[in-house]
Amino acid sequence: MTLEEVRGQDTVPESTARMQGAGKALHELLLSAQRQGCLTAGVYESAKVLNVDPDNVTFCVLAADEEDEGDIALQIHFTLIQAFCCENDIDIVRVGDVQRLAAIVGAGDEGGSPGDLHCILISNPNEDAWKDPALEKLSLFCEESRSVNDWVPSITLPE
Repeated sequence: MTLEEVRGQDTVPESTARMQGAGKALHELLLSAQRQGCLTAGVYESAKVLNVDPDNVTFCVLAADEEDEGDIALQIHFTLIQAFCCENDIDIVRVGDVQRLAAIVGAGDEGGSPGDLHCILISNPNEDAWKDPALEKLSLFCEESRSVNDWVPSITLPE
């Protein structure tokens, strides 16, 4: 049984307000991190950052559309990144809409298709701890999710 299968068996229903609040907080955090230049996008780029300086990473977002769920290589990368984040106390969430994520961070190539947004890391912009209200809200959301054995909670981004 995989973590996703166990997660699907949870009997604790997600509060809509709690989920919407987390989605708004993630939206704000992504915009803020992008403005400050502390956003890393891409599975391979994120793996490099995690390998070189995991203590500087504060948050991780894994994103996959329905068609990505069958991509075994991507799922293996997700599993490894999830394990690394859990081992290094990095909060992590999943998002099910890569297109909406691309609209928020403004990523895309000349053809208009999003770049690799399957993994996004948010790092500290400097040595001082980054005090962002959205980051604190998401950290609390992740902590509450872990308390009900949802180690990688899913978030729906606002429209």
